Amino acid sequence: MTALPIIVWFRESLRLSDHPALAAAAERGAPVICLYVFDEHSPGLRPLGGATRWWLAQSLRSLQTRLREIGNDLVLRCGAAATVVPAVARESNASAVFWNDVAQAPQRDVAKDVDEALAMLGIESNSFADDLLVDPLRLRGKDGRGPRVFTPFWKRLVALGDPPQTLPAPKSLTPVAGISGLSVEQLELEPTAPDWAGGLRETWQVGERAAQARLASFLETTVQTYVADRDRPDQDGTSRLSPHLRFGEISPRQVWHAARFAAAARPVTAGGIDKFMSELGWREFSRHLLHDRPDLATRNLQATFDAFPWRHDDAGLRAWQRGRTGYPIVDAGMRELWHTGTMHNRVRMVVASFLVKHLLIDWRHGERWFWDTLVDADAASNPASWQWVAGSGADAAPYFRVFNPVLQGEKFDPDGAYVRRWVGELAALPAPLIQRPWSATPVELASAGVTLDGNYPAPIVDHKMARERALAAYARARKG
Repeated sequence: MTALPIIVWFRESLRLSDHPALAAAAERGAPVICLYVFDEHSPGLRPLGGATRWWLAQSLRSLQTRLREIGNDLVLRCGAAATVVPAVARESNASAVFWNDVAQAPQRDVAKDVDEALAMLGIESNSFADDLLVDPLRLRGKDGRGPRVFTPFWKRLVALGDPPQTLPAPKSLTPVAGISGLSVEQLELEPTAPDWAGGLRETWQVGERAAQARLASFLETTVQTYVADRDRPDQDGTSRLSPHLRFGEISPRQVWHAARFAAAARPVTAGGIDKFMSELGWREFSRHLLHDRPDLATRNLQATFDAFPWRHDDAGLRAWQRGRTGYPIVDAGMRELWHTGTMHNRVRMVVASFLVKHLLIDWRHGERWFWDTLVDADAASNPASWQWVAGSGADAAPYFRVFNPVLQGEKFDPDGAYVRRWVGELAALPAPLIQRPWSATPVELASAGVTLDGNYPAPIVDHKMARERALAAYARARKG
């Protein structure tokens, strides 16, 4: 007698290896239907931004290819998961549906609705822990809350020991014939008129194999200089794994175990790997915050900031978005973001500080712009990082820490290579002037082909004035 099929509902784990739900289904030996539901209909789900929609399309194609290599395929459907998943189960006479958990409030609610709908049909459902290194409930204090400061959070997590070992990808999966689905193109995830994704295509290789190759290359080479180079946007000094983690093309457990193995095999890399692991820890910390505070993207974690006197400045916001602030390191970062869908982490802090402190524009405007333009826009890390910079979040940078964009540029892009790459109109300026073109003489500007407030803007705000204004606004907010 032929076993009834099992549906594996792919959610945010777009890979075959270390996929607990897929491994459990394969172990049963029954035919498997691999299902992805593009869901913009379930209540509470935040619609993807443009850059993440583009990445999702490439990731789904990659997953389709991987599944076809082991004799299966990916069924794509569109709609509310609580409607679509049970419908596919009825169509296929499935005996069970397996999926990996997403430990966020809207996704948990969606999974609960799917579970209840399947129960009404008498269909088994099983969910598996996946997107976190540690269940948030394991890190609760006596007050029932998780840590709000990163360092003790990370120490407690590390003290729990290694996460579970990773799982191999199935070597084969028996398919189920006759289950219809959409093409990736029919999901309409990619821009067409205009097609603004050329820079994304130039910059990224997407999918599980690309993620594994990037991790291996990082641990083999880049990690050796990670501590020194990670803050240098002019250097290739980071892992660039964040979008792969965002879409579950690689799991945090795979990163953890590969990094620990590399450190043991080559002790000289231990310092870089420890620092790299703490960045993985920040991702985890952000997700634990979101687990406790589903409104992380819209509400200040620190109530003091509810009274903050943000400015309404459409012109300033547009200048920031377009990389036309007159501060080269800020403009380079914003242009890199638009072209590639990413931005160096040090520069993210600088541009975020500029928006919320130099311009006094509410951090939520910046968070929404990053949500739309970053390929790694993550529901936890994006707002948690914005709140950290703004001073309104957990373990936040003190508000009086106002990044000086000139000094940041001179320290972390000392030769101006990063600015020259992304702000071409300044490329001919010598290094001592490139982070502060307004200090050049008319002859120096003319020699470099720069016209302030012509082909490149003068600063839209004075740094000293902006810093004093920001500190005064903060003092008023604290007084209530």
